[in-house]
Amino acid sequence: MTRHINNKEVEACSAIVFMKMSFLSVLCFFLCCAYASTGEDKPVQAFVIPHSHMDVGWVYTIQESMYAYAANVYTSVTEELSKGKHRKFIVVEQEFFRLWWNNVASDSHKKQVRQLVKEGRLEFILGGQVMHDEAVTDLDDQILQLSEGHGFLYETFGVRPRFSWHVDPFGASATTPVLFALAGFNAHLISRIDYDQKDDMQRNKKLQFVWRGSASLKEQIFTHTMDQFSYCTPAHLPFSNSSGFYWNGVALFPDPPKSGVYPNMSLPVTKATVDAYARTMVENIKQRATWFRTRQVLWPWFSNMDPLMNYINKKSKEFGVTVQYATLGEYFQAIHQSDLIWKVRGSQDFLPYSSASQQAWTGFYASRNVLKGVARRASSQLHAAETLFTRYCLDYPDGPVAKDWALTKLRALRWAVSEVQHHDGITGTESPRVSEMYMQHLTEAMMGVDELLAAILLLPHNLDSKGSNVHGKGAHQTLEQHVIVYNPLAWNVTTVVNVTVTFPFARVYDDAGQAVPAQIQKSALSNMTYDLFIVVDLGGLQHRKYSIKFSEKPCLRSSKCGETFDAKTVLFKRRSVRDWKNTGRRLLPVLSERYKLMLDQETNLLHSITCLQDKRNVEMTQDFWEYQSNGDVRAGPISDNYIFSANGSAVRAYEAVRMEIVPGDVLSEIRQYFYRNESDNDYAFSVVTRVLRCFGTNVGCQRLEQTYSLGPLPVNTEVVFRTSSSLRSERTLYTDNNGYQMMKRTHSEFTNNTLARNYFPMVRAAYMEDELSRLVLVSERAHGVSSQASGQLEVMLHRRLWNNLPWNLGYNLTLNDSSVVRPTLWMMLGAKGATSQLYQRAAIELQHTPVVLPIDRPQEVDGKGWGETKPRRSPPPRVLMLPPNLHLLSLSIPGWNYSSRHDVHLALIRSGHHRQPEPDYDRVLLRIMHIFEEGEDHDLSKPVTINLKDVLQAVGEVSAVQERSLTGTWDVASMQRWIWKTAEEMPIKNVSSIGVIEEPFLVTILPKQIRTFFVYFKSSCCRL
Repeated sequence: MTRHINNKEVEACSAIVFMKMSFLSVLCFFLCCAYASTGEDKPVQAFVIPHSHMDVGWVYTIQESMYAYAANVYTSVTEELSKGKHRKFIVVEQEFFRLWWNNVASDSHKKQVRQLVKEGRLEFILGGQVMHDEAVTDLDDQILQLSEGHGFLYETFGVRPRFSWHVDPFGASATTPVLFALAGFNAHLISRIDYDQKDDMQRNKKLQFVWRGSASLKEQIFTHTMDQFSYCTPAHLPFSNSSGFYWNGVALFPDPPKSGVYPNMSLPVTKATVDAYARTMVENIKQRATWFRTRQVLWPWFSNMDPLMNYINKKSKEFGVTVQYATLGEYFQAIHQSDLIWKVRGSQDFLPYSSASQQAWTGFYASRNVLKGVARRASSQLHAAETLFTRYCLDYPDGPVAKDWALTKLRALRWAVSEVQHHDGITGTESPRVSEMYMQHLTEAMMGVDELLAAILLLPHNLDSKGSNVHGKGAHQTLEQHVIVYNPLAWNVTTVVNVTVTFPFARVYDDAGQAVPAQIQKSALSNMTYDLFIVVDLGGLQHRKYSIKFSEKPCLRSSKCGETFDAKTVLFKRRSVRDWKNTGRRLLPVLSERYKLMLDQETNLLHSITCLQDKRNVEMTQDFWEYQSNGDVRAGPISDNYIFSANGSAVRAYEAVRMEIVPGDVLSEIRQYFYRNESDNDYAFSVVTRVLRCFGTNVGCQRLEQTYSLGPLPVNTEVVFRTSSSLRSERTLYTDNNGYQMMKRTHSEFTNNTLARNYFPMVRAAYMEDELSRLVLVSERAHGVSSQASGQLEVMLHRRLWNNLPWNLGYNLTLNDSSVVRPTLWMMLGAKGATSQLYQRAAIELQHTPVVLPIDRPQEVDGKGWGETKPRRSPPPRVLMLPPNLHLLSLSIPGWNYSSRHDVHLALIRSGHHRQPEPDYDRVLLRIMHIFEEGEDHDLSKPVTINLKDVLQAVGEVSAVQERSLTGTWDVASMQRWIWKTAEEMPIKNVSSIGVIEEPFLVTILPKQIRTFFVYFKSSCCRL
């Protein structure tokens, strides 16, 4: 059995600070090549690749890290590279580099950097703002953070990254290689995969392969997997101290040492130690070379490289190894030129990830649930604001909303959402103060975008514009409030929005002056407020204004005021678990046009659901269970931020249940409250299930909406919401990869830790099924999911942990999360074909629910009491409508200013004009995605041809369209990716080369394809 770096040792590597020493203040990797064609007598060719590895938040905040070491890394690297033409370096994450470039770098440093980039000795790898997590991040946000970094690099240097460097994410998604291929990458590098799978791949020399991450799209990319040492080196050498080859030492916070001497620094390379270091290093290189077909080895180390490399090269015949500085591009180019035939890996991912038999990294799927929710809400708000600003900019180029001010607000939220995608960010694996930093950056940026939304929707668009509603003067006074509801999707949506109000009676009118269906009831969260549910009917990218008229007194009619239903709560007796005897005999139905839910009055739990469309009844219960975790490392394995390791099977988390039902005309609400102890006055958990009625063509009634409340939890408790059903699913479930595609998850048995190793990430969706029916859950934030028994699906919603491991205590990584969390899931039940048509769209609709913007407080206005309002004078915004299988992934004005012609842009950069360019408000970025897999649905899985000019006429008159790479920096007509020889023929033409826009403006989008365009309109914003 080969030795594997465990989670603590690997994180120690990433914590090492990179400070200036004799050469580079950075982490380096050896990549060694000894091609079979060169013969065994030829020396192994080692590529030494110095690189940056700095966590954008983990133990220390970004501000602390910038001050303590990050800024000095780029300063020292720039200065040291300029001292020797043989030295090279790769820059990975862009956030720290951009902060250094904008706030620290001198003009001299910037000039040096530009020269180093021009010479190819400073190479930007990956190029995103961060090295994003791959398990719990959403597709939208992965693309965003990659585009933000790429936009900066291309505008500033004219460079476009061609290689990835994903050495630290906790498992590898099959979506990532697809996105990197669409962005123009030639090769992909990963590291953390399951330890026993890596063992097998090493033994059989399968660490390198060509990865086709999508079963439908067939995009492929060469992928290199790092060996068992990951990005660390041997740390225990008999002639050195415990740090081995780590000559830079451990970080000191908050101030770096003035002497430049850090704790835990290894013995330097001297005449006395160079031979011992060299022989140890050569031995390790040769060991690693045996695990690869071309014996590529990634070997990390730090400074003092020059004397050690010189010593090895002088003895290359004796050692059988030569070493040289290189960029990652040069290494992959050498591999590409080997002309070998590579095996193909299909659309399987590398999730979950275990670093040892008792170290299943499945806990972070649910760590810091609140942060995960806020990050996704911020992403949703950003999407809404981007689309609304783009429309405003095109419709009102001289409107009162200042374009520069608006773009500043959007860029702040882009930065915050990008930043939290870091693999120690949204994962919840960071320290409390870093988590607070992410939350602060997100909430402050969201407040700024709230201001932008209000300005766009409320400020008059021209001098002649007037208010939407005109109230005539009269003798009666009534309380009135107005809300604007915006649909950020390019589909027509009929749904229900909730407005919290403080009055018990209300009527609602749309902007045409017509009463709309609504329902008012006592809130489940507060005795002081009411929930006003309003049925809204919105076209794609359309907003409408609704007027709410309040009263302290009921209408003359008993249950309705106009179209508003006054819903009353029905209370049921609290039931103790110990009294459950005659279950299943006293059932109470709750009905909609789609479902019949049967509730057991003996337990106050769900008993069964009947899908009325196909008349199939499925027995089903839902309740809360919890896993107890060990907190003492002396007693056995522990759970922490990263790892899930339960003491045993889950136990019921409650002793009694109380229920309320609120029947209504718009929806019926089932409220269930779970008490940890039978005698408790306060409930520990709750679930509110909303059963929607159908209105018109509303597909919302196809779902059941559930919102949960839980916390604070007892310490060392991990709580799941478990659905147990009569479905014969055989412990097989399906979960999504980043909201892009579904993965089949078959239950596996392991010698140790079987329970935790059968947990999987759910970013948007999960389902289980049998031969007749499918039960689907879609989510607005990431969770961990598992099927521990046939017909069972459990979702881990919250964790609170503490342990006495010195590592966790020292860095405050014990996850003592005392928050209250309120996540939402939508549930659908039906035939497999029917749910296939629904859940993809439902997942997107839950991610991008309508934006509800109250524009005033209830105030007295002249009117006629409960009378109707007058209709608005201006027509509603035009509707942008896509076919049901296409999703508007992006419609934005990025603001990056560069020529669409690469040669022109490079010429401008090389001319020496390096001033910060003015934002470009004329270029609109458009992304459209086909949301169905090939063969998933008879009709919706077909390729779709649309006319972009016709589709976008609601936005403006299109004058020109140019297809671009995923992040916008390549004209796809000129983007030539490397072709890797494979043992299998490519089933279809590589779709990234399909950059043809048929005349006039016709484009065809294939299943799971994402196509990106720059669009120009005849009426566009002025540059301000």
